[in-house]
Amino acid sequence: MKLRPLRQRRRGRIEIIPMIDVMFFLLATFMLASLSLQNLHSLAVNLPRGQAPLMQAAKSVTLTITREGQILINQAGVTLDTLVTVLRPMVDGTDTSVILAVDSTAPSGVVIQAMLKARDAGAEHFLFAIQHQ
Repeated sequence: MKLRPLRQRRRGRIEIIPMIDVMFFLLATFMLASLSLQNLHSLAVNLPRGQAPLMQAAKSVTLTITREGQILINQAGVTLDTLVTVLRPMVDGTDTSVILAVDSTAPSGVVIQAMLKARDAGAEHFLFAIQHQ
């Protein structure tokens, strides 16, 4: 009479399909996490509408002007008097662009004065943020 061993030896195997599912889950998680880390350095303002080609600046500083005429540099509040002293260290060369995120109902006098002060600080390139139609 032939007796079977009490415990059969089975070779372990690696299941590939659950591993693929885990990899796709991790990929989606890291993609969503990287999108949430994107920092635009601007406040929500009612931008003017228009059509223009997309432009990318190598190094940029965002100058935001709200509808009340409040001026912010990278979300830090400044006044027209302190704009030059705050902006000068940020605009260290000619490759730095100043992105103007101006509310469409902002007073034009404040916008012009802020641009002139930014030019006094050394800014040479200005980009206007618009909302595409």
